[in-house]
Amino acid sequence: MADTKREIERKYEATDATRLPDLGRAAGVGRVVPRGRTELDAVYYDTADLRLAADALTLRRRTGGSDAGWHLKFPVATGIRDEIHEPLADTLPRPLAALLRSRVRHAELAPVVRLLSSRDVHHLLAADGTLLAEVSVDTVLAERLAGEGSGTTATWTEIEVELADDGDPAFLDAVEKRLRKAGVRPAESASKLARALAETGPVRQGKRPDRDEPRTTGDHVLAYVRKQIRAIVDLDPAVRRDLPDSVHRMRVATRRLRSAFKTYGKVLDREVTDPVGAELKWLAAELGVDRDQEVLDDRLSSRIEALPGALALGPVRGRLRAWSAARRTGSRRRIIDVLDGKRYLALLDTLDALAADPPLRPAASRNPDKALPRALLKDYGRLATRIGHALDRPPGPERDTAMHEARKAAKRARYAGEAARGALGGPAKRFAERMKAVQTVLGDHQDSVVAREALRTLGIQAHAAGESAFTWGLLYGQEEAAADARERELPEVWARASAPALRADLGHR
Repeated sequence: MADTKREIERKYEATDATRLPDLGRAAGVGRVVPRGRTELDAVYYDTADLRLAADALTLRRRTGGSDAGWHLKFPVATGIRDEIHEPLADTLPRPLAALLRSRVRHAELAPVVRLLSSRDVHHLLAADGTLLAEVSVDTVLAERLAGEGSGTTATWTEIEVELADDGDPAFLDAVEKRLRKAGVRPAESASKLARALAETGPVRQGKRPDRDEPRTTGDHVLAYVRKQIRAIVDLDPAVRRDLPDSVHRMRVATRRLRSAFKTYGKVLDREVTDPVGAELKWLAAELGVDRDQEVLDDRLSSRIEALPGALALGPVRGRLRAWSAARRTGSRRRIIDVLDGKRYLALLDTLDALAADPPLRPAASRNPDKALPRALLKDYGRLATRIGHALDRPPGPERDTAMHEARKAAKRARYAGEAARGALGGPAKRFAERMKAVQTVLGDHQDSVVAREALRTLGIQAHAAGESAFTWGLLYGQEEAAADARERELPEVWARASAPALRADLGHR
């Protein structure tokens, strides 16, 4: 298992003549302890087209110092990265290779930069001896190992202040205050690798122009599509690391992308996007194995915890845990197998190809103020039909099914509104918010339908084991009441969502 740490640091410009000011006068510092000089040798790896660097990821093999080995760093926020460490080895450890697969895929990782750093280390300690931060003055020699500029070298000196584990980030402000007072300024490059690539690469004439602002309907739809594709790729390592909410967010990105293909079929040719949408549906279903069970567990556990103790008859908590564990068996492993599989990697390649060469239809060149509202209103009409069908059905399984179908239509309409916000602004935002309100009511109703089926199964199992089924029946009744409440709430929520002013807002731009 790879070791992971949250790295919070700041970098500063320096020269060979720069001397550290008296950091013992920084707020909170009791004393400064010199730790000596360390020689570090790090080789950074990337693809030939520098995909990792483009996403601010760094992969290195480093010798020297106390943490020699392979290091993979993911950006979290400015000055904050998650560093994943594997022991020193001749080849890239498999756990790190897996975390890079969504970006690297079939490309080769090879050395691109070598950094030799002579590091003079100081520890900033609190009065009680607790480590607050490590300050180092690094003299760096960088050499480009591949690509344009191969063999080119660069040298510089920088100061790095890294917060101790579990330290207060505000402490770095106190250190920076002392450094700035001494004339030391923050570094322009976010990392040594970024600086090395910039200083050893070929000189570019002029500044690369930024991507043009979206103007046409196609521009806006493609911007949304590319954003969702980017989210899938970016979230892949988070899912592999089992980070909170990562599976859910990746699943949402697949659904948003699939919905965009359907809603904007007059912009992107559905003969091309429908097969891609089918693969996205497959991926969402695979990701949903864990997520759906998690949602159900939370709902049932909350119901049980809210019961008075006298009404929780029998080992209800233990039975719920055992039932849930049985349903989850292998689901985590299955997700990783999916992400390692050829089908998933082929989907990522297909999405990249679609984003690079989109199958645009004539409507893509039209004014978004006209084309996008028409697409939203079409999804709205589809939802209205399904809401009407659900409200016309008598309570029971038929209404449950109809409300579930309406829920899917509400989600698609909401995503359509979100995709159009860049072009339509407030009207699209209000449309998406009202569709989300409808989706929430219908979603809670569907969750109740699923919960009742689970409670029925749990009650049967409890009875067969000689346990009391009273509590499961009681919870079943609570879920029935919750579903009834959502059904009574729906007409009012729908009336607000379908207000004529909202349709006019979109239809008369």
